[in-house]
Amino acid sequence: AGKITEVHATLIPDTKSGTPGSDSVKVKGVITWVAVADGLSAEVRLYDRLFTDAQPDAGGKDFIEGLNPNSLKVVQAVVEPSLASAKADDKFQFERHGYFVADRVDHTKAKPVFNLAVGLKDSWGK
Repeated sequence: AGKITEVHATLIPDTKSGTPGSDSVKVKGVITWVAVADGLSAEVRLYDRLFTDAQPDAGGKDFIEGLNPNSLKVVQAVVEPSLASAKADDKFQFERHGYFVADRVDHTKAKPVFNLAVGLKDSWGK
């Protein structure tokens, strides 16, 4: 949780999605930033592997010993204000992280809560 002090980007005029001629240039990606002043604070639950070993019970090991103490990380994030109106199980992509779902128990307009459902491509255990 640091402060962004600099962004390197290239602006390609007349390429905003949905405008005439916007398909004349193939862009690698688009990132939308949410300003803290305009955003909404939300709890985001990042889930990692439940075990520290790809085969936690291999070789007669007790799988309990392989539990990952860092399998859940809860962070505060700034999200689009419209996400406060999300219904239980509504799904969203949070850029650079993966796909998240509004928590069916804890999510409220006053305190939005999103759970990581599917992270971006990961080659762990391969």
